[in-house]
Parts: sequence; C-alpha cells; structure tokens
Amino acid sequence: MWETGQVWMIGQTGGARQMGIDFFDLLIRGGIFMIPIGLTSLLVVTFAFDRWIGLRRGKLMPSRTLKSLRGGLKLDALDPVALYGQCRGDSALGQVVQAALLRAGRPYGEIQAAVGETVQRQVDRAYANVRWLNLGAGIAPLLGLLGTVWGLIRAFHDTTKLTAGQNRADFLAVGIYEALVTTLAGLMVAIPAAVASHYFEGRIGRIFRDIEEQVGELVRRLGGLEGKIRTELVGQELKTRPISNSVSPAAAGSVTRIPPPIPADGSDR
Repeated sequence: MWETGQVWMIGQTGGARQMGIDFFDLLIRGGIFMIPIGLTSLLVVTFAFDRWIGLRRGKLMPSRTLKSLRGGLKLDALDPVALYGQCRGDSALGQVVQAALLRAGRPYGEIQAAVGETVQRQVDRAYANVRWLNLGAGIAPLLGLLGTVWGLIRAFHDTTKLTAGQNRADFLAVGIYEALVTTLAGLMVAIPAAVASHYFEGRIGRIFRDIEEQVGELVRRLGGLEGKIRTELVGQELKTRPISNSVSPAAAGSVTRIPPPIPADGSDR
C-alpha cells in the first residue's frame, strides 16, 4: 500500500526500499527565497505574542478601575474628582473614563464626542501591531509563489542544458518539487498569521464594546451636571468649580448708567 509522504524504490536486487521526505532538508532546497519567508515567520510569531500579552482583558480593563467606576456610579451624588483619582492609569478603560470626567458639566454631546475620540485612539493603539500580522498573511504566500516561479524557470532552463543521454523527466521532476517548497512554506506562514489576525481583531471589538457599555452610564450622569459644576485639570489633579446661573433681584433691578461726556468749553448742549 502506498503511504503519503513516502516513496518506494525498487532496487536492482528486486527488494523494496522505503525513502521518506526529510522536511528540513526540503526547506533548505527551497533556495534563497526561504530567507524572506523565514523572516516573515519570525515577524508573525513576534507580533502574535505581543498582541497575546497586550490585548489581555485585565490589561485593557483592569479590575480595579472597573470596580471603582461601578462603585462611583452607584452613588446618588456622583463625585467626578474622587472618581478621577480612582480611575487614573494608562489602561484603555482608565483613559476613556478620564476623558469623560474632564468634561463633567458640559453638554452631553460634547462629552460623548470626547469619549468617542478617546475610544478610537485606544482602538488604533491596540490594532497597531495586528496590522503586522495582516502584512505577514499577505506577503508570505506571494513570496512563496515568487520562489516557485523562479524555481520552475530555473528547472526548465537547466533541463534544456542536458545531453541526449540524460533523463529529462527525472531531472525536471526534481526541479519542480523543489520549486514548490517555497509555496508550501509561504502558506504555512500565511495561514496562522491570518487566523491570529482575525482572532485579535475579534478580541479588540469585544473588549471595546464592553468599555463603551461601562462608560455609557457615566456619560449620561456627567451630562446631567450641565450648568451645575465644571471640572478642570490643575496640574495633576482634577478640580471642580460650581456654576451659578441665578441672578439676585437687586442685581437684576439695578442698571448702571454712564453720564454723557461734558463738552470741553463747559457749555451745556
């Protein structure tokens, strides 16, 4: 019975000799185009590991920050200053919460726009290294195809140089299977890269949807403070200042009158 990846050779003595394919020797036979494919595989492994660490939920949405946000929203009177101090940090959730708290008391649309801009910046930051996986998935099969085309050209070219007594079919078969090695290597790099890219894109989408849901209630609460307080960043601390829209009756009834100018000659005109 024939087995995949094995070749049966019949010797002069009539015995059968099994010959397997040495995978690593086959990679070496792929030629110079195996070098850029190998570098691409290192790029894919590096950035896949980087995103595996960088896109952990606990890193983008720390439990401490999330707990502080939920605890602040449970209070009847929201304290932007205290919540700002509890949610400070470089995490994606912390940055979005801080962007909202810095605009407490402003119109709802302004707060929502600031939050949306911050979320988009954090998404771009998280997605930055995923683009390298997309690049690896795109160029690896092209490099493999380029190596295969070059190998076929070389195999047919070398076949034309054979003498009349040499077996052209055997020589050409060896050249073709060696040329196909680069295509195999390119696909072996591109497929895991594409799968990893799709997985990380889905993880980014899920995490940032959760962030927007958690911050949505905060935005509504802060919009309700419009006309009551304003927050401003003083140094590294957030400060609030009350806004008084009421005008006292005395101030409302008093009108400052400016006397007309007196002529230079002193006459009353």
